[in-house]
Amino acid sequence: MSFENLNLIEPLLKALKTEGYTSPTPIQAQAIPIVLQRRDLLGCAQTGTGKTAAFALPILQLLHEDRIQHKEQKTIKALILTPTRELAIQIAESFTAYGKHTGLKNLVIFGGVSQHSQVNILRRGVDILVATPGRLLDLISQGFIDLKYLKIFVLDEADRMLDMGFIHDVKRIITKLPAKRQTLFFSATMPPEIQKLAHVLLTDPAKVEVTPVSSTVDAIDQSLYYVDKTAKPLLLLHLLKDADIKTALVFTRTKHGADKVVKFLHKENISAAAIHGNKSQNARQNALLNFKNGDIRVLVATDIAARGIDIDELSHVFNFDLPEVPETYVHRIGRTGRAGNTGTAIAFCDLEERAELKDIIKVIGKSIPIVNHHPFELSAADLAKPVMPAIKPQQQKRSRGFGNTDKRKTSSFHGKRSNAGYSR
Repeated sequence: MSFENLNLIEPLLKALKTEGYTSPTPIQAQAIPIVLQRRDLLGCAQTGTGKTAAFALPILQLLHEDRIQHKEQKTIKALILTPTRELAIQIAESFTAYGKHTGLKNLVIFGGVSQHSQVNILRRGVDILVATPGRLLDLISQGFIDLKYLKIFVLDEADRMLDMGFIHDVKRIITKLPAKRQTLFFSATMPPEIQKLAHVLLTDPAKVEVTPVSSTVDAIDQSLYYVDKTAKPLLLLHLLKDADIKTALVFTRTKHGADKVVKFLHKENISAAAIHGNKSQNARQNALLNFKNGDIRVLVATDIAARGIDIDELSHVFNFDLPEVPETYVHRIGRTGRAGNTGTAIAFCDLEERAELKDIIKVIGKSIPIVNHHPFELSAADLAKPVMPAIKPQQQKRSRGFGNTDKRKTSSFHGKRSNAGYSR
């Protein structure tokens, strides 16, 4: 199937050709016709499925057609609400790229920066607004944003809104929207509170579900290293000696842990930067830009800061710390191996993380091949110790430090892989 088969207008097809896109992803093929029919949509889709274009393209088409027919003024007609600044910026970039021949104007607003330039653009008039919840509510309360002419509302990453504590802000924003509107609702997972919110927001929605959790990992080469917690930095350094690892996204559980990994890599003359909630917006954007441009080799991130980051040709993802929520593992490794490219995901597991590993394997429905005989391997006696139950985030938030990172010499031997699964 090609984009022409989806009845997209010529200005959009021309932009897609410029961007080098010829064939829609499954969610685009399913969602675009539904949105063009002006129906509400419930989309269950994860990062990397192409969902931004699945709503951006039909929104641009509908607004472009309305503008030609009714010669409408520049008022906010589409609102895309998203949880993080990085994701908001990327969505706005997509609207700019796809809509370059439509004459429609979009604006992205988010907190952490001065509102002055955002307000000036709002005063001149925009058709499409991409926003994070806090800044949107601020500018509504100051009278700079009026949503009474809104036609289309998109709630993106709804489950992440819940995880980040934005759900009450989202509910406040919903009260500001006109009752008559088209609503597009996207979430990677559907916990009970998100199901309730979808029920309130949507009217007779069409449902689109793509890429089940277990299948996103099939195209990615995964491997698992059992390693002592204190030796994780040394193992990472050892693996980064492989020149084939051009770019690496490294996930840690904590902001402090991310900073410690970067500090360690800098001492070893490996270019790296961290992105997390304690970094300024400019620092996060610069780190991401430098990573995309190849100026730094390793980007170390926490899950919330990395949400929505879309990096083409990312070769490797490292789970330096295993996530407490098993579905997060799928989100993390799904950032590599996109658009037909190969991708490699490497997981480190210490003794305390074996329960999390079991949960991950249940979710992905397959074992992760173990790499044996590496320089920092856990002993068989250690691995024979009982596995303690996983501690959920609400019970206790564990901070993972490095312990003693003595500078042992490392072998260049990467080890042999076993397909035994998560235990020996």
